[in-house]
Formats: sequence, C-alpha cells, structure tokens
Amino acid sequence: MEKRDSRAEYEARMHRVLEHIDRHLDARLDLATLARVAHFSPFHFHRLFSAWMGETLGDYLRRRRVEIAAQRLAAQPRLPILQVALSVGFGSNEAFARAFRARFGRSASAWRAQAARNRKAGQDNRNSGQAHAGKTVKHGPPRKEVSMNVRLVDRKPVEVAYLRHNGPYGEAVAVFWKEKVYPWMAQNNLLGASRFGVGHDDPSVTEHDKCRYDACVEVPPGFAVHGGAQKTILPGGRYAVLPFRGTAAEVGAAWDALLRDWLPSSGLQLGSLPCIEHYPPKSNYDSTSGRFECELCIPVVPL
Repeated sequence: MEKRDSRAEYEARMHRVLEHIDRHLDARLDLATLARVAHFSPFHFHRLFSAWMGETLGDYLRRRRVEIAAQRLAAQPRLPILQVALSVGFGSNEAFARAFRARFGRSASAWRAQAARNRKAGQDNRNSGQAHAGKTVKHGPPRKEVSMNVRLVDRKPVEVAYLRHNGPYGEAVAVFWKEKVYPWMAQNNLLGASRFGVGHDDPSVTEHDKCRYDACVEVPPGFAVHGGAQKTILPGGRYAVLPFRGTAAEVGAAWDALLRDWLPSSGLQLGSLPCIEHYPPKSNYDSTSGRFECELCIPVVPL
C-alpha cells in the first residue's frame, strides 16, 4: 500500500511540473524553479525527470517550446516570427532559429510557408469537390466538409479529475475512454458529469508516441482522486467553440479546419490556455457507429 501511494505521489508531482511548463512557456523555467514545483531537490529532480520522461529536462523544454511555436506559426500567419519566439520563452530570434531548425530541419519561415500551401491546397480540394459534384474525381478520398458554425464563449474555471493517455490520438483515445475512463467514472459516480478532453500536443508536429491526452471529468469540491487519476483546474477564459459530430477518425480534420482555416481569418489569435474538447452531460454517443458529439474549444485573444 505504501509503495503504491509513493508512486502515485511521484506521478502527481511530475504532472504538476508538466502542467507548470505548459502554462509558463514564456517564463524562465530553470532547474531550480521546476524542482520547487515538484518538491524535490534540484539534483534528484533532474535525474527523476529524465528517468520518468525518457528525455532530459533541457531537451523536453526545447522540444515543447518549438512544437508550440510550430502550431502558432501555422495558425497565426500574420504574427511576427520574433513574437512567436518570445511567446514560447526564447530570448532571441537567433536562438529560436537554431532550435527550430534542429527540430524540424527547416526554418520557421519555410515551415509557415508550407503551412500556408497546405491550407490553400485543402481549400482548393474542397472547392474542387464542390465543382465536380456528381462526377468522378480521382484525387483521393473526399474530405469531410466541416461546418464553421463557430461562436465565442467565456468559459469559467472548472475542477476536474483526469486520466492520462500517452501515445497516438484518434481511435486509441476512443478506446481509452471506453475501456479505462468510463469504468473509472462509473466506480466514482461521475457518469452524469461534464467531461473534457485535453490534447496537450499537436500530432502533426509531435511524435505520436510522445503525445499526451487527458480525459477529464468535472468533480465536486473535496473529491479525492484514486485509481491512477490526477486532479487539476482547467482555467477559464475566452474560447472559440465549434460544435462537432462525427467519429474519432474525423475529429482531427475538424481541429485542422478550426485552427488553420477559421482562426487566421477571425481577427483573433491563439491564446496560451489549453485547447479542449467539451462533452456536455447530454452529449450523444453511438456505440455502434462510434459517432459522438462534443464542442471543440480553442483559446483566443485579440490579434
């Protein structure tokens, strides 16, 4: 019992550190600061982090910063590259340029230009599909058209318990909800609560085995977590919300449409809060087809 509780405490501390990093990427994140967040000595924390994450703290921070930068470069084409670099904690354009090229093998401007070409190709494909309606078009499978019925909402902070999935998104996340999260919710009398999915990484820029997804459930005050769950507060703020109905295989295209099609034309930019999937208590799920309903929510701030 003591061994199991000790491991749970280590896991909770590491989760707090990763959450702190994500919420303070633009700040100074040195070893001593993060060791204090984890309540370990700097010497022990450095070794524990490497053992737990499979990469050193410095490597993780560089990777996380340039991957978030890559998302912002694609989603915010008018945002100056230097501003992107500063927003994820780089002190100069030169340091950012070196780290970005080392991770992606190209410059930030080349990455942004490729994202723009991909966006235009996606729009052209959709227009081509409309123009050739009723005809045979041999350009691969048709993309599902995503309705851009986006609204802006101010979300309040919410306390949640969550279970973490490490690995690829898509169908693997659907299986995770079904086989692990749902039974855990049933055991804790949480089946009628609001649920949230938080994908911490973009699978188009992060290696799939390093992607992290939190399946979250709103909990009452004083709720005690167990069974491998952690607890946190999803911060409140302004979000752009896109209703979604489809399968796990289709939700990625909806996220792309929201981030890479709608956002650049909205007059807004991506905020620093986490992107979330919101599953209201009455949202539908069809176990036969795998189709579900949710709201895709991205944090936004004025451009």
